[in-house]
Amino acid sequence: MRPAQLESRCTKIWEEDNVKKSLLVIGVAVVVMMAWSIGRVQGEQSKGQVIFVSPDQVSFHDNGNGVSMVKIWGDPDKEAHATYTKFKPGYDAGTHTHTNDVWIVGIKGAYLYKDEAGDKRVGPGDFLRVPGGKKHWSGGDKTEGAIFYEESSGKFDLIPAK
Repeated sequence: MRPAQLESRCTKIWEEDNVKKSLLVIGVAVVVMMAWSIGRVQGEQSKGQVIFVSPDQVSFHDNGNGVSMVKIWGDPDKEAHATYTKFKPGYDAGTHTHTNDVWIVGIKGAYLYKDEAGDKRVGPGDFLRVPGGKKHWSGGDKTEGAIFYEESSGKFDLIPAK
């Protein structure tokens, strides 16, 4: 290979590497912008509104199956949302998954959680994040039940495990 051909080949390889790096940077930038936009849109829903709700001053709506809830913001049947949720003593939700991530903060009693890593008792002030698709069992303390703050990145669902 002559020096001119070698130089041409090295230049071509260098240019291809630069194009690949540029495409990678552009791809990362697009993903970051999309994530920022989604967060911004969700934030726009309550833009300018301060929301204050005390679990001691709400009326829970009984769903008839041992679970009661109060909507704080969003619509659990359609979108990202937050609720206060109450499990009656001994409530058993069975083993299931959720499509979207769920964040829980215990308020009173204990939200009981179990997966392949073991049991967790989410009491007052405790935090639990359940990733969407994570198979788990949940329920309420046998004596006190549970009251907890629940927030989700999307519509709430409970998909029984097979």
